[in-house]
Amino acid sequence: MKKFKAIWLLLLLLIPTLCLTGCESVTTRANHQDTWSRIERRKKVIVGLDDSFVPMGFRQKNGKLVGYDVDLARAVFKQYGIKVDFQPIDWSMKETELKNGTIDLLWNGYSVNASRRKKVAFSRYYLANRQVLVTLKRDRINNLNDMQGKTLGVQTGSTGDTVLNEHPKLLKDKIKGKTPVMYDTFPNAFIDLNAGRIQGILMDEVYANYYVKHQKNPADYRVEVNRQFPVEYFAVGMRKGDKTLRKKINAGLGRLQRNGQLKKINEKWFGTNSTFLGPDND
Repeated sequence: MKKFKAIWLLLLLLIPTLCLTGCESVTTRANHQDTWSRIERRKKVIVGLDDSFVPMGFRQKNGKLVGYDVDLARAVFKQYGIKVDFQPIDWSMKETELKNGTIDLLWNGYSVNASRRKKVAFSRYYLANRQVLVTLKRDRINNLNDMQGKTLGVQTGSTGDTVLNEHPKLLKDKIKGKTPVMYDTFPNAFIDLNAGRIQGILMDEVYANYYVKHQKNPADYRVEVNRQFPVEYFAVGMRKGDKTLRKKINAGLGRLQRNGQLKKINEKWFGTNSTFLGPDND
């Protein structure tokens, strides 16, 4: 019995060490392993996304996956003869899914910020964005100050979640005493907004404009653009070790800009002829 207890105690002492070693090996692999040769060999790259994020990547009524980022990712990898598989994920766990190798990329309106740079490598920027407040006009909320005493909705793990905490004076301090309601997807937040359970949603401008435009009564909504919110940029997120993959994506985006395909994709989804693309720092 004493021998059994000693072995059990030894195991209890070893488990935390083994877990820590395992976590370190996963992180080390993500930061140093270049997986391009594997992707090229299997002719497939796996992109993680929130498949309810219009217009970046979302399901039509028939279940078909469409969107701006869907078109852009396919156009980039078509140049290399590689198929894109899109994998819906829990957006709050996106960096963990990437690090663990469940997916190869995060390509779904993924905003660049300082905290994310610590975890992932980014491609060149391909779209500008900012956070906006979406309300119903019936609630007479004309600016951020009018949110005092109101209930705010935010998606868990979204840029809005980050901005809310990094710039508390802009909005979080105004709703003091009212804890923001966290949602797994924006459509669920809109359900509560329309039902009066919340009075505002902090979200990406590109999503807000597209979603409101396609509602039955778009005029019922107000999209408040506050210039105090910092300008953000969308980019593709990948493991830090995937230096070749990053070079391939950056080069592919550049070719789409030069051959006019980027302009066509922007016109299709946003009605603009923008060819914006950030510099290639490779």
